[in-house]
Amino acid sequence: MAKPALGRGLGALLGGTPVIAKPAPTAPIPPAPTAPTPAAATPAAVTKPAVDSRDIVHRVPLNRVRPCPLQPRKDFPPESLRELADSIKEQGIVQPLIVRQQGDHFELIAGERRWRASQLIGLTEVPIIVREADDRAVLEMALIENLQRENLNPIEEAQGYSQLVSQFQLTQEEVALKVGKSRAVVANALRLLKLPVTIHAYLRDGRVSVGHAKVILGLTDAKQQELAAERIIKEALNVRQTEGLVAKLLQRGPKLPAKPGPVVPLPTDAHVADLENRLRERLATKVQLRYKQGKGAVEISFFSDEELERVLQILGINAD
Repeated sequence: MAKPALGRGLGALLGGTPVIAKPAPTAPIPPAPTAPTPAAATPAAVTKPAVDSRDIVHRVPLNRVRPCPLQPRKDFPPESLRELADSIKEQGIVQPLIVRQQGDHFELIAGERRWRASQLIGLTEVPIIVREADDRAVLEMALIENLQRENLNPIEEAQGYSQLVSQFQLTQEEVALKVGKSRAVVANALRLLKLPVTIHAYLRDGRVSVGHAKVILGLTDAKQQELAAERIIKEALNVRQTEGLVAKLLQRGPKLPAKPGPVVPLPTDAHVADLENRLRERLATKVQLRYKQGKGAVEISFFSDEELERVLQILGINAD
């Protein structure tokens, strides 16, 4: 069966069918050159197609363009941004940023990497094309652009689908149709969000693949899921080996206390839990934060010398 087209695709961003029928606002933007009237036009000019106002490129101050909170892509590797910045410094911005007008500024729909790279080299102006789009259309277009360019990691992709479902009340079938994926692909992506945040970090940086994650989802206990992910990284297991590992863990079942004893309450402080989650995401490894009345400890796990070196680099510590 032929793969469905990716929704409205980049055609909706760069021309063709508009997202919303109303023309783009022009008042705060430098006026575009006016076309000659029919009376003054030459016979050759009359045959030229009319310029679509939505395709007019404007140049605006960089500080009037701001990122969009609906952007599904959150990770922008510094080395990749620097390479793009060097290219822009040499060649300029070849493809204009796609924006919508929000009050006295413009909000990005597509092109955040170009916008960030422009900041790195101190550009004062950037080229933009203005579109009119509501929040749902912005999220759809940002997802489509990033999916076409394969820019999203698995968790960013899953969170984009989840936002369309939860915030805009779309069904999985409707989401799949809009982004040009099968319903199974969307459903499997959404299942990844059920995994612990530690494994989300592994998926973001590629240490655990989507294939691994699907196998891990066969475990229902979060601790066992984390244990499986750690074994995958430590022992460089492939998907088939992971299936064998998960089968053994299922036979063993969740670990129970050897003797019944008093239940130790888990930390209930929402602030502490949030800090622990943020540390896990920042360091992309298992982190445990113990805190009580101004005292405690932070335990950072690593599973190889290379991983320890990576964590130390994030913390700004030279291992030499």
